[in-house]
Amino acid sequence: MKATSVVTDEPIRLSPRSRFQAAMILAMAADALQIFVFPLFAEGALSPADDALDIAVAAVLVHLLGWHWEFLPAFAAELVPGVDLVPFWTLAVISAYRKWKQITIPVEETREQRPALPKPHNS
Repeated sequence: MKATSVVTDEPIRLSPRSRFQAAMILAMAADALQIFVFPLFAEGALSPADDALDIAVAAVLVHLLGWHWEFLPAFAAELVPGVDLVPFWTLAVISAYRKWKQITIPVEETREQRPALPKPHNS
């Protein structure tokens, strides 16, 4: 028997929750790298490796989640020596997720609510 594989040109669609999970993993990894591999990134704004990491993280986060204003101050803070030891990328993703949840929950609550039991008929 010959096995066949199906290859499609369609990109894989991720749910918003999966996108936030991927963004959180990326943000935490970038922040951990900047905090725990401190000697490589000690120069802050003067470190080309730190700048390249921050630009790459910002680009991937915007690609995954779209533009959020939280990313701008996080990017700026990552350029300041010493301040970049605060996990700003993680905080920015948490803030974007919190705002997304606040928007998503009211939309789900506005769906038509039907009673579990039918109304009793008065005879």
